[in-house]
Amino acid sequence: MTITKTQEGSKLNVALEGRLDTTTAPNLEAEMRDALNGVTELDIDMASLAYISSAGLRVMLALQKQMNKQKGSMTIRNASEELMEIFDVTGFVDVLHIV
Repeated sequence: MTITKTQEGSKLNVALEGRLDTTTAPNLEAEMRDALNGVTELDIDMASLAYISSAGLRVMLALQKQMNKQKGSMTIRNASEELMEIFDVTGFVDVLHIV
């Protein structure tokens, strides 16, 4: 999986490419650990993400909780129909802000 981060002030844009699964989820978690310092707006682009597993969903939930703790916001953009089905079936559409 490729993780591309760009920061604009207190906004962090993250583009994910490939598969977010048990192998790659720890990499995303580690990359985001320090990256969220001072961030009030987290924007995650999933246009090039082919798959997300339960491990990936766990990371998304942890990121959402961290942003809530920091009084910030997190938005997921450009999720494919397949990813949206996973978010819907798992109930994550009610927890995450997906546009």
